[in-house]
Amino acid sequence: MVSILNKLQIFFFSKRVKGNQTKYDFNKHFLPIKLEFYDNKKNQKIELLKLKKEEKLLPYEIEAGIMTEYSEEVLNYHLKKIENKYYWKERALKQSLKRKNINDLDKLNQLKLKKNECLNKVTAKYKKEPNEESNKIYQLKKEEIDLYYDNKISLCETKYNIKTENVKKKIELKISKYKNRIDKLQTKLDKLGIKSNRHIIDDDIILKLDKLSMHFGGLKAVDELSFDVKKGEIFGLIGPNGAGKTTVFNCITRFYKPTNGDMYFRNNLNEIVYLNNIKVHNIIKEGIARTFQNVELIWELNVIENLLVAAHTNYRSGFFGHLLNSRLLRQEEVVMRKKAEKILKDLDLDAYAYAYPYGLPYGVLKKIELARTLMINPKLIILDEPAAGLNDAETEGLSKTIKKIQSEYDATIFLVEHDMGLVMNICDTVCAISFGKKLAIGSPKEIQNSKIVREAYLGGE
Repeated sequence: MVSILNKLQIFFFSKRVKGNQTKYDFNKHFLPIKLEFYDNKKNQKIELLKLKKEEKLLPYEIEAGIMTEYSEEVLNYHLKKIENKYYWKERALKQSLKRKNINDLDKLNQLKLKKNECLNKVTAKYKKEPNEESNKIYQLKKEEIDLYYDNKISLCETKYNIKTENVKKKIELKISKYKNRIDKLQTKLDKLGIKSNRHIIDDDIILKLDKLSMHFGGLKAVDELSFDVKKGEIFGLIGPNGAGKTTVFNCITRFYKPTNGDMYFRNNLNEIVYLNNIKVHNIIKEGIARTFQNVELIWELNVIENLLVAAHTNYRSGFFGHLLNSRLLRQEEVVMRKKAEKILKDLDLDAYAYAYPYGLPYGVLKKIELARTLMINPKLIILDEPAAGLNDAETEGLSKTIKKIQSEYDATIFLVEHDMGLVMNICDTVCAISFGKKLAIGSPKEIQNSKIVREAYLGGE
């Protein structure tokens, strides 16, 4: 009875930790967006007030014969408007004469004269000779108008600074509240026995496979395979076709239920979870994302929408929130869109943000798949033959992208790849398997020098 009660408490507190962690992450991302929003609003108001000040001063500047940057812009605007108006009049006249087979240069010349008259009239209106008396009036008015609008700008800045500070304090208070809740709940979980599970894998290990086996009838696709993947490294799994590499991935992501063996993973909350018991649709919530050998994008959606689809597990607003377009939903959508834009910019894909996947280069499609995995803040990204179908230049670009994701997004990369150049260049650790069994594991150099690997995988010396 005590054991069942203990398990129920662990389940209840774990759920609350995950809920508070989601709220904590959301507010942490929402804070800079909200501050940027108020900052932009303040700048827009200030720019509008400055523009109004220039408009008030314009007639006095014209009378005094003073040409400022603003009056030059206004003059150029009116001149371009006249040019555009007479361009279309001239074009219409030419078409009319052409239809009637008439070559009437007089009408065209008259039109050009009218245009020049209008241009000269407008120029004369804005460019007047300097006038000393008008200049004195201008200086007086300038002081008066400057004082009035400078006070308005100062009030506007103060108003928005107060608003920004209040919003900042409010959201920071929420962040602090959720952080304290998480710490308290985690302490309770530690007392209930979650802490005791941490000895299963070392602190620097994120994924542990222990004697993993996957049999299809009499065929042993994976045969008692064991290895550890360290935090923050790029781990490569190599082997010939049919060695069982993709089967290993499918077991980790629960597409397949392993015949034997244990799989442990350190999730987003730094808890050790037993992957064998996790359902396939919950794997992503633990912090594991993957790509497939073939490009799996939604072709009817543009690139940024493909990324936003991947973020659905991070939303707190439920069915009714989406139905009623609640405030929380709108805030979450802003956060997710900003996040998607940042990821696309980081991976040099921002030029394709509103393009549809149809017709895009294959290398770009592969990078879009990689970008999509980052929307869930993954701890482990599983890449199944990411360089398949890419040329040398695209493969080199992909290797740089993977390195960038590893360093900037604090993600561990676990990849299967046949391109040995890519594997040896970017991997920190490589595991070679054949017929589901482990041959060797170590650094790329150690794998290259391994006699067993050369004989079984590379064909001997």
